[in-house]
Amino acid sequence: MTKRILYFLTPSENISPFDVTIAADAGFDMVVPFTKVKPKQVSAMVQDAIFCRPPNRFNDTGIFIGGRDVHMATDMFQNAKNAMVGPFKVGVFADPNGAYTTSASIVALIEQVLNDKTGQGLSGKKVAIFGTGPVGLCTAILATQQGAKVKLCQLVADDDERSAQRFCERYNAQVEWVSAQTNDEKDIVVREAEIIISAVRAGVRILETSLAHAANLILAADTNAVPPSGVAGIGLNDLGVVAEVSGTRFLSIGPMAIGNLKYKTQFGLYEQIQKTNIAALIDFPEAYEFALSVLKQQATKPEKSI
Repeated sequence: MTKRILYFLTPSENISPFDVTIAADAGFDMVVPFTKVKPKQVSAMVQDAIFCRPPNRFNDTGIFIGGRDVHMATDMFQNAKNAMVGPFKVGVFADPNGAYTTSASIVALIEQVLNDKTGQGLSGKKVAIFGTGPVGLCTAILATQQGAKVKLCQLVADDDERSAQRFCERYNAQVEWVSAQTNDEKDIVVREAEIIISAVRAGVRILETSLAHAANLILAADTNAVPPSGVAGIGLNDLGVVAEVSGTRFLSIGPMAIGNLKYKTQFGLYEQIQKTNIAALIDFPEAYEFALSVLKQQATKPEKSI
């Protein structure tokens, strides 16, 4: 019986137990780790994987690209794609630090809640994203691709604007970089924002008193499941719940709602590698489309009778 193998490539010293567990649950018989992998090594490794099985057997072999660096993951992903030869192909799925599936879930849920509650999506909305790490960057690009006007908000002095802008340019996304290091700067950003997304490290509250100035705020989403919440007033399981802070009312999306969709998206994409009729190539735009399909499927499922 043919074994379904997932080769886990990461530039880091260790692979993620979270990613391995979901891959095993999604049907891979073997998850084989390769650590400290450099982008220039990926092509040879992929070709070693594709030529050991007959052509068009792409459902039996997958490449997963992990790590924490989205720039390196993009390079590794491109090198993996370019290594395919004719009918000798395998599925490739990049999700460094979970950023791709998490950002996909954030933007998909925001679109769903906005459309359900207001009849309009992200197009034309002014979005402020607090947190310039992998999740914040990918969320900024996806929101821009949906037509939003996005500000990426710098919270600490060593946030790397040049690196962030280079990554956005790789996806032809025009994202504005602004400083939000002081309370006054946060107040200015919040005053204009219609959508606020917190993608900061766990256990850090970045917005509370500033919300008193959020006259245009429609919705806020928070990825932080460790108390306190990144944005005051948002509950762990909120999904379109109306919150009120400092006299400002807004729709809220909590981290457990985001995490639930993130899990389903990652699980489903692992399955997709094993089921598609062409070799799956999954970057974060593809993850976003899949997250939307999960929400659509959920919406059309008939309710169970009691």
